[in-house]
Amino acid sequence: MPGVLYVVATPIGNLEDVTLRALRVLADVDLIAAEDTRRTRTLLERHGIRRPVTSYYDAVERERAPALVERLKEGESIALVSDAGTPHVADPGYHLVRGALAAGVAVVPIPGPSAVTTLVSVAGFRAERFVFEGFLPTRTGARAARLAALASEPRAIVFFEAARRLDAFLAAAVEALGADREAVVARELTKRHEELLRGTLGELQRRLTGRDVRGEVTVLVAGAPAEKPVLGVELDDAIRGARAAGQGIRQLSEDIARRTGVSRREVYRRALALERR
Repeated sequence: MPGVLYVVATPIGNLEDVTLRALRVLADVDLIAAEDTRRTRTLLERHGIRRPVTSYYDAVERERAPALVERLKEGESIALVSDAGTPHVADPGYHLVRGALAAGVAVVPIPGPSAVTTLVSVAGFRAERFVFEGFLPTRTGARAARLAALASEPRAIVFFEAARRLDAFLAAAVEALGADREAVVARELTKRHEELLRGTLGELQRRLTGRDVRGEVTVLVAGAPAEKPVLGVELDDAIRGARAAGQGIRQLSEDIARRTGVSRREVYRRALALERR
């Protein structure tokens, strides 16, 4: 019988934030595949666990996944862990999980800490519906383009960012999303020097520009405010603009309905009428 691949969430900072189930699995598996073996061994030593550990990080993920899959096929059990939080969420894991599934190996999630849900839970503004963007492109143009595509997103948006790029991120976010958009910047979540800064994007940019920010950074930005419902000529103009941009009727109906409050059926019916003219 093949073994089992356990995808194990580990603390994002405070080593006490680990589940009893995660500790049991880590103590029982044949091998632990870790993004950073040093950080993982610190966690294991804290809880008195002694198991073999092998490195499994971005640069070697594609190369090492096949050998780990072979071990799983031979009946070994492996725990996949990242530096912090849940593997495969802006962390290595895709190739191993996909390879294990293709080989008929059971893949079992061991849920636990996540910077995403941790920050959403203390946002201070409406974020019960949110999207996760992870790390944006590092190139200026590509980052600006991605943020521009999110400008009308009605759900809150979660970003990961390197501390050294926070100034550039905030400047680009103000430009694309607007200085008045509510946001919270979290640094070192659950750690001793945890810091959460709240305000508008413009206020946060002024407070943080030039500051020596260190540690892990997570940013949550409020969703775009709903546009006022459009009627008549305004609705027709929105439909024509979307068609000119290459959108199909079904897609533009969903997009315009989400942005404006007009029902999707009404937008769809009006778009069909315009097509027949």
